[in-house]
Amino acid sequence: MRKSILVAILVMAGTCGAAWAQDDAAALAQDDAALAQDDAVLAQDDAALGQGHEQSVGHTLTCIRCMVDRPTVTRNWFGLGKQMEEMGISVGLSLNQVYQVSLRGSGPAAGGGPGVQTHRHNGRWTGAYDFEVELDLERLLNIPGASFYTHTQGGWSSGLDASSIGSVLGVSIGGGNSSIVLSEAYWRQSLLEDKLQLKIGKLDMGGGFECQGCPVAFDTNAFASDDNAQFLNGGLNGNPTIPLPDLGMGVVVYVEPVKGYYASIGVADAQAVASETGFNTAFHDEDYFFTIVEAGLVPNLPSANGDLQGTYRFGFWYDPQPKENLVNGKNVRDDKGFYLNFDQVVYKENPEADDIQGAGLFFRYGFAHKDVNPIKCFWSIGGQYRGLIPSRDDDVLGLGLATAQLTESADFIKTHETAVETYYNAVVTPGMTFTPSLQWITNPGGVSGVGNAWILGFRLKVTF
Repeated sequence: MRKSILVAILVMAGTCGAAWAQDDAAALAQDDAALAQDDAVLAQDDAALGQGHEQSVGHTLTCIRCMVDRPTVTRNWFGLGKQMEEMGISVGLSLNQVYQVSLRGSGPAAGGGPGVQTHRHNGRWTGAYDFEVELDLERLLNIPGASFYTHTQGGWSSGLDASSIGSVLGVSIGGGNSSIVLSEAYWRQSLLEDKLQLKIGKLDMGGGFECQGCPVAFDTNAFASDDNAQFLNGGLNGNPTIPLPDLGMGVVVYVEPVKGYYASIGVADAQAVASETGFNTAFHDEDYFFTIVEAGLVPNLPSANGDLQGTYRFGFWYDPQPKENLVNGKNVRDDKGFYLNFDQVVYKENPEADDIQGAGLFFRYGFAHKDVNPIKCFWSIGGQYRGLIPSRDDDVLGLGLATAQLTESADFIKTHETAVETYYNAVVTPGMTFTPSLQWITNPGGVSGVGNAWILGFRLKVTF
């Protein structure tokens, strides 16, 4: 009997165990299916998140490429600029800012001059803005070869020279403290397929023409003229022996009789004031007109990677207005001088005609009469390399040296002032450049008791 009961118990236990085992297996199978379904949902979520992340990254990269590829910060006025250009109206706005600091000082100069100061903050930050409008009168009024150009500018601070350096050559652009000035407004007429050109009105005498793609007339240079993109020092962007009048009334005639040869003559109001229209000084009271003549040739030298272009300029100027004789204090007239200005590409990286990567050199010389001019002689030399760093084809590295021979009778103690500058103009986007610059100035201001100056500068130019 006991055996039968034990057997029955064992049979029942086995049956229940089998049932429990079946139930556990079914439950486990259901749990596995639920987990698999959750995994599938998570995988879908991960895929969606990954796709969204890729889309977000792709959108961000697209926006960055769009900003980098823009020719100006506003994409040429949000696309309206191109439509206006097709009508014959070109509008440009740019902002140029410079921050400079003197790295070495030696106290005030003998006689109370500014000396070379490192602690003064006045003039460290300076800048200027330029607003330009050009009307193509051939498109607008059907006048062949005619255009009208206006240039409005303003700025702040006179720069580091006035407060801390006192350099004769000038260590920065110096925006001035004018809020708004109409600096140029002139008619331009091109004839004979641009072989004969005329500008008349209120204008800047330094530049504005091209011969075979090279800047000419007057004292311009392919590698040392643009303080928005090249050197900051005034002695490396121009020739201080040429007393070009302030922005005022004038007329310039340019002619290119033979390909690669040109001549230009300009006559301007010698008493012009940039902040005025110029009519009062040009046509009332004593009339003094500054005259400048420049001639040059633009040769192409052969090389393994194509022609190496250069420009060789020769100029003469005449200023009739009275000036003080620095020797005897009397007024004298008919001041005159001459200048040379050369630039030459010496190496091209690539043979393509429109590829301008490579190296170029420049040289300037100027002579003025020492009895009436504080700088009697001047020269500068230097060069640049475009695209020195791989993948940075538009960046420019520049190096230059300039020396001004000072007139003893102009109360200078030192016989000369010399400036050396190196800069690197980095293209952040086509509409934005950033330029670190380092200058070394010997005998700043030509005064005694002043040591050499080191000036570190940073320039940011934005084209809207």
